[in-house]
Amino acid sequence: MLTRKQQELLLFIHERMKESGVPPSFDEMKDALDLASKSGIHRLITALEERGFIRRLPNRARALEVIKLPEAYSPPQQVRRGFSPSVIEGSLGKPQPVAPPKAASNENEVVSVPVMGRIAAGVPIAAIQHNTHEITIPADMLGTGEHYALEVKGDSMIEAGIFDGDTVIIRNVSNASPGDIVVALVDDEEATLKRFRRKGASIALEAANPAYETRIFAADRVKVQGKLVGLIRRYH
Repeated sequence: MLTRKQQELLLFIHERMKESGVPPSFDEMKDALDLASKSGIHRLITALEERGFIRRLPNRARALEVIKLPEAYSPPQQVRRGFSPSVIEGSLGKPQPVAPPKAASNENEVVSVPVMGRIAAGVPIAAIQHNTHEITIPADMLGTGEHYALEVKGDSMIEAGIFDGDTVIIRNVSNASPGDIVVALVDDEEATLKRFRRKGASIALEAANPAYETRIFAADRVKVQGKLVGLIRRYH
């Protein structure tokens, strides 16, 4: 699964190559995505390459090749210069919705929940990726709504009982109350698991480990992608 900025860049490269046969320059990509520096483009290119959407070709100028497009992508009816990618609501930087689990008819009923990659409990990473596999969970653990799971990487939430390697169960919601542990998407690029707080007009993402500082952002830089409702731990 791609974040919004990753998908915007991928579609921009794709449409520019359809027009001219040559990938856009890093300056053109920076301007198209309204980023402050080319370092952000380098991070997005690396993420797209790691996920198998593009390939860098050796010994060629602007050496990029689009290998595949997101499944939900629909080509625009008319290609224009100054292309601005169409954003498909609900599929960028957040998990694809799954059908709400049926009400359990007995205590032994289980439902399948998609595991959507890794989430950082530490320094934010571009984390919400794609459905890697599914796990089965007792239906009465979930309640109503749509859910997904993420594998935890990092130790910033250890005092909340969340350890590196745990699998967290997330209810797919876009709002949270102070004190909730949430999946937060920062600048449409990086996802992290933190406790949600408000500091005046800003949002604070608070770790549960004194080794990590609380990070404070303007409210429009943070999007809640879900709220923690459960945890699975395997003992080896």
